[in-house]
Amino acid sequence: MKLEFVTVDVFTDRQFGGNPLAVVPDARGLTSAQMQAIAAEFNLSETTFVLPPLDAAHTAHVRIFTPRAELPFAGHPNIGTAFVVAGAAASAANPIAGDTMTFEEKTGIVRIKLLRGRSGVTGARLAAPQNLSIGENISRDIVASACSIVPTDIDTRAHQPCVASCGIPLIFAALNSRAALAAARPRAEIFTQHIPVTLATGIHLYVETDTPAADIETRMFAPLHGITEDPATGSANVALIGLLAMLRSAPDLRLERKISQGVDMGRPSLMLASAEKRAGAVVAAHIGGNCVPVMSGAIALG
Repeated sequence: MKLEFVTVDVFTDRQFGGNPLAVVPDARGLTSAQMQAIAAEFNLSETTFVLPPLDAAHTAHVRIFTPRAELPFAGHPNIGTAFVVAGAAASAANPIAGDTMTFEEKTGIVRIKLLRGRSGVTGARLAAPQNLSIGENISRDIVASACSIVPTDIDTRAHQPCVASCGIPLIFAALNSRAALAAARPRAEIFTQHIPVTLATGIHLYVETDTPAADIETRMFAPLHGITEDPATGSANVALIGLLAMLRSAPDLRLERKISQGVDMGRPSLMLASAEKRAGAVVAAHIGGNCVPVMSGAIALG
């Protein structure tokens, strides 16, 4: 059995930047164990598998795997999968009508709009599948230790490190300098001891920079999922923009920010994030960016 695959770099306009993703456009016939094994073989932060939708009104059923586990939702896999499906000669997805797609995932329905340029589809923008939820605060000492920084590097003026989610829970912590962000390194043993995968997928650090290139710079560590560091995390940044909107005092607003990630890995990524707040509640959050194709080929399954 030969299984076609495509890889794309997501949240970038050039090859070998952004976050690489492997996509299997037609995963019919694969077992969950085979999907997990293929994701481990690619050893990218995520690999996606496209299946026919359970509801014919939707575009596709999409499953997302890290090298170690299946995820209920993730940002760059959705953006990249939409880009691949839009250009695929054959896939398990339903035919696309216009520029919108709906993917069935464990977290719910993910709604995606394709982005177009003169050459055709250039990327995509997704709506968070769940409303922002804010969970428990996490000790500043634990977060600092897990990221190899000191507690005073964490800026608690706006919020304590906390769990937040728009479909996948992560720990969010603001830092007080770009230097502290650059110095961070994940310590898997601290994650194992204090941050189990049942609490959060990883830690998302951010600093507001206000540079011409980006308004916010971020880094995300998820070593217990086999992701030492992620070059671009759409699920984290769509929740981050929602969290920042919630923290603003105005009951009604639209917040839009350019978010950079992956710079310290040599894989710079750029995401455009936005959130809408009405009557004191975040009612919508979006994340989007460009994609570029990199490789295509076939997996020979025995």
